[in-house]
Amino acid sequence: MTEAPAPEAAPDTVQPAGPTCNACGGRAAVQWQRRLTDTEFAAHLALEQQRRDERLRLADPQQPVADFGPLPTPADCVTPVFGCATHAITADAAALVHQKTCSAPDPARLPGCNCTPEPAPQPTPDPEPAPLPPGWS
Repeated sequence: MTEAPAPEAAPDTVQPAGPTCNACGGRAAVQWQRRLTDTEFAAHLALEQQRRDERLRLADPQQPVADFGPLPTPADCVTPVFGCATHAITADAAALVHQKTCSAPDPARLPGCNCTPEPAPQPTPDPEPAPLPPGWS
């Protein structure tokens, strides 16, 4: 039995490969992150709890019980936001984590957004080098 080839899509209905702009659906040119909304976080937490419950249900009873650590908090979770070249924010703004209420990409506010992003994390200082052994200089 031979399978019939899949019909080809008309050129005007071809969807771009990869991520698409959250504003218009075009090909994404820039990405940034925002915190999850309360609804998104609740769904994420429910999936994580289901995953843990399933692992415990399927675990070998002769092995130690898995330690999953604490459940994630809203500060641990972000989701990607995409914008096309028309709906892009600045590179400096895209490097920061935005608030869960960020409406970017919003054409009325470009090249910015309607929130104050979180400050960039401070770089960790280089550790002090170990002292040299006696007699070394």
